Amino acid sequence: MQPEVSIVIVSMNKPEFLFPCLDGIRKHTNVTYETLVVAYRFTQDNLTELRERYPWVTVIESNGLRGFAENNNLALRQAQGRYCFIVNDDTLMNMPVIDRLVEDMERLPENAAVVSPKIIFPDGKVQTCGRGPWTAFKYVRHYLHLVDETKKTLWTMQEGLFQTYTLNGACFLARTAIFRECGWFDETYTFTPEDIALGMLLNKRGYSVYTDADIEITHIANATASSLEAAIKPTRVRGSLILYSSLRNLDSPQDTDGISWTTYMALGCFIWCYEALRGIKYMFCDCSGRSEKSRRNKIMRDTAANVRASIFTGKSTKEIFTEYYNAIKGV
Repeated sequence: MQPEVSIVIVSMNKPEFLFPCLDGIRKHTNVTYETLVVAYRFTQDNLTELRERYPWVTVIESNGLRGFAENNNLALRQAQGRYCFIVNDDTLMNMPVIDRLVEDMERLPENAAVVSPKIIFPDGKVQTCGRGPWTAFKYVRHYLHLVDETKKTLWTMQEGLFQTYTLNGACFLARTAIFRECGWFDETYTFTPEDIALGMLLNKRGYSVYTDADIEITHIANATASSLEAAIKPTRVRGSLILYSSLRNLDSPQDTDGISWTTYMALGCFIWCYEALRGIKYMFCDCSGRSEKSRRNKIMRDTAANVRASIFTGKSTKEIFTEYYNAIKGV
């Protein structure tokens, strides 16, 4: 029998996050569902424990270097449900999130492609409750930490079930047929902004995105500085530059003929200068790595340098991530 929902979770060898996430799903979900977990670079011991503790989960091993979009797509291509529920492994469910999102989707018009819950931090503060359109100018403001998506606007922080514009990839329910039509997540982007790109593409094709402020899920999100930030951030910046320079070409952002090079150069020069200033700052900091603070300084210094080197390059986001990941791991 076809499940109502295909639940897709990517976990980067983090059972301490994944297992409570799965427990919450099992406790609070009554609709029929299948659960597809992409076990990304899991140790053999963690794989064995995952299969033993959760025999109802379909485990998809992913050992090559892949990003968020590509790993999710491994599972999405196997999805059998009418709906796909994409959720990060570092989320906690304390109410029937999936059931209620399905109820929402059943009463929304057929062109409704996505419905999301309100996403909150463990302290109860809102992370996102709807997301408005993103532009090159908004990205600059975001880079300067001047964008607050928790302010009430036409697209955000409304009450109940409301139409928004784009989405947060940490948690959302999508109609499988529409998601498939859009080609799943765009693998042009390795670590963000594949979620924003998806929402903008849906709008371009005449579909709509919704948020239900009465449904909440907790997102633990990034808590500590990781050495991988020096590989992830350059990848994220390169992807963002591609997206915000090709907004008229959302169906094929990888096609360089559709990129506004004027926009790309303007954004790229701004970010290069910003990261150069950050690099100068860390020249005067202890980056020896002998203490936690100096280790963090070294990560930030290396990250700034890698971002600058990645802006004006012909490499794909995955090639950038692979290069810096291998350098960090000494491969």
